Order: sequence, then C-alpha cells, then structure tokens
Amino acid sequence: MKLYALCKKTWAMSLLIFVLLVSLTPVSQAAAFLSVAQALENQNNSVQTVKGYVVGQPTGTSTVITSNYPNDSLALADSANETNTDKMVYVQIPSNLRSTFGLQSHSELKGKSLTVTGTLTPYFSHPGIKSVTSISTETGGTDPTPDPTEPTVPVEDYYRTAAGKTGNTLKTELHNIIDHHTELSYSAVWEALKKTDEDPANANNVILLYTGRSQAKSTNGGGVDDWNREHVWAKSHGDFGTAMGPGTDLHHLRPTDVSVNSTRGNLDFDNGGTEHSEALGNYFDSDSWEPRDEVKGDVARMLFYMAVRYEGDVSDEPDLELNNTVNNGTAPYHGKLSVLLQWNAQDPVDDRERRRNDIIYSDYQHNRNPFIDHPEWVNEIWN
Repeated sequence: MKLYALCKKTWAMSLLIFVLLVSLTPVSQAAAFLSVAQALENQNNSVQTVKGYVVGQPTGTSTVITSNYPNDSLALADSANETNTDKMVYVQIPSNLRSTFGLQSHSELKGKSLTVTGTLTPYFSHPGIKSVTSISTETGGTDPTPDPTEPTVPVEDYYRTAAGKTGNTLKTELHNIIDHHTELSYSAVWEALKKTDEDPANANNVILLYTGRSQAKSTNGGGVDDWNREHVWAKSHGDFGTAMGPGTDLHHLRPTDVSVNSTRGNLDFDNGGTEHSEALGNYFDSDSWEPRDEVKGDVARMLFYMAVRYEGDVSDEPDLELNNTVNNGTAPYHGKLSVLLQWNAQDPVDDRERRRNDIIYSDYQHNRNPFIDHPEWVNEIWN
C-alpha cells in the first residue's frame, strides 16, 4: 500500500514537471517565419524570417518592375501574382548574396518562394527587409560563401543615425558619418586602385574608367598608353591638388588612360561635344566632358560623395559644392548638377560599384559612399 502511494506520488510529480516544461516551451515551432502581411505590419527593426513569393524588383516607393531588372533587389508578396505594391515587402540584398539571389542575375527567381532573414525596416521608403543575413529557396537552396569584402559593420547600422532625415539635415548627418576617414598618401593610391578597380575576369588587370579597357596593373605611369590616377572631382576645383584628404580620396580616384585623362583635364560634366577618338562613347567640348553611358552614374555618385564628405569644417579641407554651371575653374564647385541627377537615374548602381565601395571601406579608408548604398538619398538632398 505504501509502495502504491509512493508510485502514485512520483507519477503526479512527474506529470506536474512535464506540464511546467510544456508551459515554458516556446509556442509552436511551425510559426518559424512571418508572412509578408505580418512583415508589413511589424516594421519595428526586429530581426525576423519572412517567407514570400518573388514578384519583381523595387525601383521606387510605389514602383516594382517585372522584367529588364536594372540591379539586384527584390520584392516579396504572399501571392506569386500580386501586383499591388502595398502588399509587398522590399528586400535589400547584401553584396555576398546578389550573385545567387539578385533578380538582375537570376530573373528566373520571379514567382519562386523564398525565405529571407533580416531586419524589418523600410527600404526605398517602403516596408522592407534590410541587413539580410540569409536567403533560401523553397527547395532548400543555401547561401553562398560570404564575400570577403562584405562590410565588417552591417551597412544599415553604419547609417543608423541618418534614418528618416532629409534635405540639409540628411546631408549634414551623412557628412558626420563619412568624415574623418583613414587617409592615404598619393603614392599609396597606385596600389589601392589595383585592388579597387581590378578586372573581375583577369586579376592581373584593372578596368579603365572612361575607355572601359582592361589593362595590365603593371602599366601604371606617365607614358602615352599607360594608366594613371584620375581625379573625377577635378583637383583644381577647390585647388586641393594631391594633398592627403580630397587629393587622395579613393571614392573619386579611378584608373584612366593617360592621354584620355589629359583630354578630360579639369572639365566639368555635361552632355554633348565631340566623341573622343580613343575613348569611344565619351564626348567633350571646351567646357565639359560626357563619360560613356556605362559609368555616367558612377561619375555622378562620386561627385555627390565629394560634395558631402568635404564641407570645409576642418581648416585644411575645402568646402566642395555642386552647382548647375560649367567653367567652374579653381572655385570649389563642380557641375553640372542637373545633368548629374539625370545620370544617377539613368545608370543605376551595379555590383562592380558596390564591390568597390566595400573594398574602400574594409581595406583602406573605412568610410563609404552613401549614394552607392542609398542612391535614393541623392534626390532627398538635391531636388
């Protein structure tokens, strides 16, 4: 009888412990991810996994395109046939995942189901997912090996204090974020450009900005067919020369053919002129230079960067500004702003530009070009 009572008591105690453990266990592991509708309702900067169908690529707050994708971002919805952008969440794809999950690279992903883990926060001023850490397909596709140039600090954390700002307030905050970068000597720029502008198809070469030519890294110098260091923001516009700081800032220094660089000189940027015989697709006249279509946006975003990075708040730095004129000479101005805005829209950010930004950030200057990470901020500042 005593043995029976003891067993009954032990069984009751075990049942109580089981009930307590069940009550403390997280509710249903089946809800391991959110629907797109739930993600839209919870834009609270929490890290979540969202499941949805790829329905296109966002290019604006209320615009999602479904073909001829200009870059590698995507929009998800709970239905593969959804066309209402209010029912979509926009996904910003980090550089290490673009080659596998970017729509420009893989248009066949449209209509496929993906699960995305990242921070629920607006992208393109629309409910979104940023700082993405993983993406997988319904069939169990895995994330690629991380790109060694992936930023050591998530991009959205880097710009955290700029969130929600516009106009001059945004410009000032971005300046504060990218200011005080690590400065290189002008001689160190040679080796840096060999890495930032390396030809992805030939590690022994660099890609020249205006010609697009792939040329041996070893041919840098001053000879007619060598490549040299082009100041996209002409160094005479503000008279900073090759001094450490604006004169050696990799975000606007690019390898170019020596003779083509000489022709460009310190010209402002504008449309029109005579086509350059050596750099086809580039045009120039007495007061302006028009680069080839493939790098128009690159040029514009480099100038936008310079106008934000250098505000004259340090005694030995110029206050660089964009204006809507040409023939700026030695004044700390560069034009033509209205044309640069067009070029920024015409030639969207591409993977080569993003990779270059990542390398400069991680390996050299430890600051970023905000207008490569957030091209939409251009119109928030210069509108």
